[in-house]
Amino acid sequence: MTQFTINQEMTDSESLPSFDLKLEGTTVTTVYCDTEMQTEFVNALQKKGKASVFDQQEGLYHRLTVEDNIAFFHKWFNYKVPLPEVFVLFELQNCMKKPIHTCTDSEVRRVYYAKYLMSGAVPTVFREPLHGVDIKTTQTFITMLEKFKEQHIPVLILVSNMEHALLLGDIAYKLQQSGLQPIELEEDEVQQDKTSFQAPASANLFKVPAKVDDKMILFDPLEIDYIESQDGKAMMVINDASYPMESTLSEIEKKLEVYGFYRCHRSYIVNLQKVREIITWSKNTYSLRMDNRSQSTIPLSRTKIQDIQEKFSLK
Repeated sequence: MTQFTINQEMTDSESLPSFDLKLEGTTVTTVYCDTEMQTEFVNALQKKGKASVFDQQEGLYHRLTVEDNIAFFHKWFNYKVPLPEVFVLFELQNCMKKPIHTCTDSEVRRVYYAKYLMSGAVPTVFREPLHGVDIKTTQTFITMLEKFKEQHIPVLILVSNMEHALLLGDIAYKLQQSGLQPIELEEDEVQQDKTSFQAPASANLFKVPAKVDDKMILFDPLEIDYIESQDGKAMMVINDASYPMESTLSEIEKKLEVYGFYRCHRSYIVNLQKVREIITWSKNTYSLRMDNRSQSTIPLSRTKIQDIQEKFSLK
């Protein structure tokens, strides 16, 4: 199976807008939406019985060890890949003898991933697969997605985190009451008007304004962790708090370049002084880990990897 279409008949719900979504077997599709809309989406799919939805809520034997769980599902689903390879693929070799109820959340999540891969479900729908997991677990999930694509299994991932939508999806959408829209460049972010907005010649007195309720707050550029685009408007993130700006990314990018900010992705500008790590998930998938309270991971465009390595003198 290389295609699967989700249409209005399958998602018949008063809480969901009408849309058609075609899933291809060689690409991963992500849909960014709030948790309430996710619940309606999942309930509609499960009601029609057209797709398996994996939400890491049930299906493991918690008193059994990791090894026993994997071995059981390996036999149950008649999975052809040898057991030792499954343990290595999901980084479970060091916790094989632990009962599930003593494992960390990330270890449990990797057991779920292994079960889902071995199940052979077509198509495959994941709900919040990376919520609260560590880097190792994120890496195993991305590796698993490559396995699904090799097998031409359509994959849909529902997330409430824009960073996850961009990291995991070959094609990403945003689902709102107004409908399903592809996440792509805003028109005013594509066109660079070099005469309208000039970077300040001096870093002495420049402040970045953000509106909070009826107040205008001025921030020092060096306070900012990163800036992301939401519906064509820029949102400034400082210590995990977001502040709306009266600018697009293209406008603020020119002003902040002199302070060491960098457009690492079509939807993100980062403060390079707060970048802690460059993460390589696969040969074409990268992220920047920020040195902030939540250690945010920001997508890094594959076309920008060489440029940012040069900025940090890594090449």
